[in-house]
Parts: sequence; structure tokens; C-alpha cells
Amino acid sequence: MKKTKLQVVHEYEFDLIGLVAPLKDYKMAWVINNSLDLDLARTKDYQLEFINQPALVISQYILEKDHGFIQLLRNRSYSKSDKALYLVPELKTIDYFLLLQDYTYELNINAYIEELSKHPYVQNVVKLDVTKLKSKENLLTY
Repeated sequence: MKKTKLQVVHEYEFDLIGLVAPLKDYKMAWVINNSLDLDLARTKDYQLEFINQPALVISQYILEKDHGFIQLLRNRSYSKSDKALYLVPELKTIDYFLLLQDYTYELNINAYIEELSKHPYVQNVVKLDVTKLKSKENLLTY
């Protein structure tokens, strides 16, 4: 009997900004909302389960747009044993990820980076290339 394999190809149609800011998630959302004149709202925590590893519970804030979204994801999660787990383990120094998906190209990612880097609570802002991340599948929350 011939076997058929299903191959899934993910598309990463969003821009990614990494933020270094040792803040609580609600405070980081407030900083972004005030700096970028947005209205990110808390949604249900994103849960990611792995085989033979504890599940990740990641807080998320999202702003739905007509043709895309803006989403804030915390990189660090804590397991029941108080061990830190990461959404993107190869970037442990990044505290938050800001995902920007806009099919109308109205969002200016460079302006967002410039505005966020001016804020005193934000230590570093970096534009990341999603295709070069080893665990980029973890960022597919939709």
C-alpha cells in the first residue's frame, strides 16, 4: 500500500519586533498603547503544548484590524516548577514580541520602532527576521 505524506507549509505574513523591557505584561501593553496610539486588549492566554515538555502559557494582547492585526506576546512563561520556559528559546533576552500583520501596508514598522525606542521603560527594540528563527512555528497563534 502506498503511503501519502501531508506536508504543511506555513506562511509568515507578519513583521516581528522584539522588545527588551523588564515589565509586567499589562504595563508593556500600556506603554505600547500610549506610545503608538493603539488599543491593544488582553485576550485569552495562548497555550502551546509539547510532547514530553511542560505546556507554555503565554499572555497576549491583540488589536484586530480590518486587514490584519497587531499582537503582543510575552516570550517567557513559567511552569509549575517555576522554571522559565520561552516561546522562542533562541531569543531568551527578548521579553516581548510585537507581531504586525497588515495587508494594506498602512503600518510603518520603522516608525513603531522609533517611537518605542524613545520610551524610558523600553531598553531595546529590534526588528527580527521571522524566517531565520528556529522556533518560528511557535509564533503562529491564529
